[in-house]
Amino acid sequence: MGTTWSARMALPAGLTEAAARQAIQAALDEVVAQMSTWESGSDISRYNQAAAGWQTLPAEFFHVLSHALTLAEDSGGAYDPTVGPLVNAWGFGPHQRAYEPPSPAAIEAARARCGWRRVQLDAERRAALQPGGVYLDLSSIAKGYGVDRAAQALDALGITQYLVEVGGELRARGRRPDGQPWRVAIEVPDASDDHALALPLRDRSIATSGDYRRHAGSDDQRYAHTIDPRTGLPVRNTLASVTVLHSGCMEADALATVLTVLGETDGLAYARRHDLAALFILRERDAWRVVATPAFQALAAND
Repeated sequence: MGTTWSARMALPAGLTEAAARQAIQAALDEVVAQMSTWESGSDISRYNQAAAGWQTLPAEFFHVLSHALTLAEDSGGAYDPTVGPLVNAWGFGPHQRAYEPPSPAAIEAARARCGWRRVQLDAERRAALQPGGVYLDLSSIAKGYGVDRAAQALDALGITQYLVEVGGELRARGRRPDGQPWRVAIEVPDASDDHALALPLRDRSIATSGDYRRHAGSDDQRYAHTIDPRTGLPVRNTLASVTVLHSGCMEADALATVLTVLGETDGLAYARRHDLAALFILRERDAWRVVATPAFQALAAND
């Protein structure tokens, strides 16, 4: 998926680092084989290239796509797993090109291929309808799901103290060997590697969406890699980053994208309405403003 993974853990007696590494890699390899648009032979690439008709999907792929479509409906289309043509048009897909903004005609052509309502699911057959020309992109949820699968692999080995990360999304279980909680830092969204704050993380996941590390252009012509499916354009609002705490990393990953697209006002309203633990970092001239939902404040204090 064009990213890396890492893990820290306390190994039980008799279990080697090599065994833990192999278990994590095997779990992530399965996610890549099913849901990576970077791999031409993956299940998602086969779906994207298929002619119109029903496509039987692996159970894990079907599970993630089902969640993505539910979130698309709940967010009023601010989240859309069929946004792939727009992501590619803006140069943020797996086959990136030298950047230049797409023409209005190219944007409209990409938008014509999008639309989460076009994808129907048949749970009994574990199948998804390819209506013709739909290009799924699960990049905003598959990494988080990969973290969950890696964590499940460690659970199966009897490892009860770990912090696992894929592309910056993390999940923690238990505590560090010294008894202290695992601590994660939320960056200042300027690519400086400075920290806005650090917080303990136990038996929970954390994911951040922002435009400060992956974007195109510069200054007034800088474009975020997150595309608003409702407009076909990169997100441009006061949000620099959104961080979500959740029991599952799949959910945290996707929700961080939803809140980024919705922006400060609608995003905060959505987070509060759904009792989400979310931290918004907003640009204000030459400073940052940090807004945490009540659920985030409560979890940060209790951990």
